[in-house]
Amino acid sequence: QVLLVESGGGLVQAGGSLRLSCAASGYFFSRYGMGWFRQAPGKEREFVARVSWTGGSTSYVDSVKGRFTISRDNAKNTVYLQMNSLKPEDTAVYYCAAAARRGVVSDPREYDYWGQGTQVTVSS
Repeated sequence: QVLLVESGGGLVQAGGSLRLSCAASGYFFSRYGMGWFRQAPGKEREFVARVSWTGGSTSYVDSVKGRFTISRDNAKNTVYLQMNSLKPEDTAVYYCAAAARRGVVSDPREYDYWGQGTQVTVSS
């Protein structure tokens, strides 16, 4: 059974930082690309960041470049999202996802597995 479990969300003031984690089990984690998405109330799910299965390639949505960093530890079957300089517009439920196919980046339809999400709230 594939399981992705996010943690690390919470309430933080603007300018603060949070580190999200996503622990994976039930599949060959190191053979999957991993992504983070977010969904704010009333909005569509939005791509945030992605890391290749080796960790050697990353991609970000423009709005988080320079503030967020995605990384993975294949020994721990975990992917991380370090979020710095948070803004109120970063408020959303954050989801991690796994993609088996090489080259998948930002299309949520190309991801195979999803976590349940963790709430991030940034106050002004």
